Amino acid sequence: VQLQASGGGSVRAGGSLRLSCAASGNIFSIKDMGWYRQAPGKERDLVATINKRGDTKYGDSVNGRFAISSDDAKNTVTLQMNSLKPEDTAVYYCYAGNRWNSRFDVWGQGTQVTVSS
Repeated sequence: VQLQASGGGSVRAGGSLRLSCAASGNIFSIKDMGWYRQAPGKERDLVATINKRGDTKYGDSVNGRFAISSDDAKNTVTLQMNSLKPEDTAVYYCYAGNRWNSRFDVWGQGTQVTVSS
């Protein structure tokens, strides 16, 4: 599986950004897809994931502000980020979970999201 992320950038607090991640390759091995983020000096944390049934999970700090969706025909997930806060500033990583073994989970290249106050 290969992941190609797009989107991100810089925005003022209260603004919105959108991230997309397209999967290619052995997509049948994918259990779920989504985004994690890592701020400087912090651990990588869950932002949002969505599985093949459309079930979603959100990190506590983004619940209610971010929305993840998927387009199965395009093997793409999109993260709509609204009401952004400076503490959302981080490198965001696209993720694809392997349905058989988490050792084969795939991470995309990070994309920077910067929210200024």
